[in-house]
Amino acid sequence: MSKKYTIITYGCQMNHHDSEKISYLLETLGYTKEDDLEKSDFIIYNTCLVRENAELKVYGQLGALKNLKRKKPEMIIAVCGCMMQTGDARATIISKYKHVDIIFGTHTLHKFPENLYKAVTTNKKLEDILDIDGEIIEGLPIKRDDQIKASVTIMNGCNNFCSYCIVPYVRGRERSRTPKDIIEEVRCLAKQGYKEITLLGQNVNSYLRVENEKNIEYEKYEGVNSFATLLRAVNKIDGIERIRFVSPHPKDFTDDVIEAIKDCDKVCKLVHLPLQSGSTNVLRVMNRKYSKEQFLDLVEKMKNNIPNLTISTDIIVGFPGETEEDFEDTLDVVRKVKFEQVYMFIYSRRTGTPGDKMENQVPDDVKHKRFDRLKALVENQIEKRNKEYVGTIQKILVEGRSKTNENTYTGRTDSNKVVIFEGKEENIGKVVDVEITSEHMWYLKGAIVNG
Repeated sequence: MSKKYTIITYGCQMNHHDSEKISYLLETLGYTKEDDLEKSDFIIYNTCLVRENAELKVYGQLGALKNLKRKKPEMIIAVCGCMMQTGDARATIISKYKHVDIIFGTHTLHKFPENLYKAVTTNKKLEDILDIDGEIIEGLPIKRDDQIKASVTIMNGCNNFCSYCIVPYVRGRERSRTPKDIIEEVRCLAKQGYKEITLLGQNVNSYLRVENEKNIEYEKYEGVNSFATLLRAVNKIDGIERIRFVSPHPKDFTDDVIEAIKDCDKVCKLVHLPLQSGSTNVLRVMNRKYSKEQFLDLVEKMKNNIPNLTISTDIIVGFPGETEEDFEDTLDVVRKVKFEQVYMFIYSRRTGTPGDKMENQVPDDVKHKRFDRLKALVENQIEKRNKEYVGTIQKILVEGRSKTNENTYTGRTDSNKVVIFEGKEENIGKVVDVEITSEHMWYLKGAIVNG
C-alpha cells in the first residue's frame, strides 16, 4: 500500500509552481496524492509571507495538526516556502510547533528527497535553508496539475524593494534563467500537448537586465537577450497557442516589450500591470519609482499601440500615510483605465519591511471602508464590461469540463474571462469560437459556433 501526501499551498503562482515540483519528487518516492489530511502520511505547507492572513492560517492549521500527529506519530509534517526564509517565522515553528519534522526554504527543493529520507530514518527536526541569493537549480522535474496550461519560471528574486513587500528578503535578488533552458522547457511542454504557457517572475520584464548591466555571461540562444526577445522566441514554438506572463513592473515596461506584445500573435492581449496606488505621494513612499501620471501615460501608449488590449492590476488599500485625497487618486485611475480585473488587498504590515516601521498607519476601520468603496467601483465597471462581451464571438481555449456541471465545459478568453458553454470532450485543448450569450459577475456563458 503506497503512502499518501497532501500539499497545502499559499501565495503566488511561483509558490504553486514549486508545489508541482514537490509533488513530482514525492510521487517518484512512491507517494500518491491525497486531499484528506487524516488519511495522509506526509503533510506539507508551502507558505507565503506577502499578507499576514496567509501566515496566520498556517499557524492555525499547524496547531490543529497536533492531535493528528499524536494519533499518527509516524506521519511527517513539513513547512516550506517564503515563511521559512525569515528567522522570526522559523523560530516560531521550531519553538511552538515541535510536531513539525522538516523546515526548508525557497531554494532547497533539489535536496527534498534527501531531507525526507533523513526525517524518516532519524528522530530529529530538520532545518535546511540556503542563502536567498543562491543559484538557480535547473532540471527539477515537475508533476503539473494541469494538462493544458503550464507555468515556466524565467527568473527568481526581485531588486525593487517596494516598502510594503517582503519578497526581496525571502526570494533574494534577481537571477535570470538562461534563454536556452527556458526555450527548451517550453518546447518540451509543447511536445507534451500543452497549449498555454505563463512566464513567471517577480518582475518578468526585467529578465536578463541584471546580467546585461553587470556583464554577467550567459549562454546566448536564438538571439534572446531581453524579455522582449524572449517573448518573440517563445512565440515561434510550434504547438503553443497562448502565452501569458506575470508580473511585470510598470517602470520596466519598455517600448520593445510593447512592440513584442503587438507583433506576437500568441501573446495574450491582456497585460497584468500592478498599480498598487493611484497616488503619486503614496507611490513615492512605496518606492514604486513611477507617478500616477507616468502610469496613465504608459497605459495610453500601450492601448494606442496594441489593438484590443485589456489591462488587469493589483491595488493596495490603506498603505501608511494614505489620505482621503490619495485614495481618491486611486479611484480616479480605476475610472480612467477601466481595468479588466482588479486584485484588491487591504494593506498588511510585514515585519522586516520599511512599511511596518512607518508611524502613520491607517486605522483598520478606514482601510475597510475604502476597500468597500473600491470594490463597489470595480464590480460596477466589471459588470458594464461583461455586458460588452454579449453577442461577440470569442476564441476560447477549452480547459475541461465544468466542476459544477459535467454537461458543460470551461475555458478562457484572451482577456482571461472564464466562459462556460456546452461542448464535446474532443474540444479539450483546442481553441474554439464561442458566441457569448449572457454575462455574470465572475464568468460568461456562451455557445460554440459551428461546433
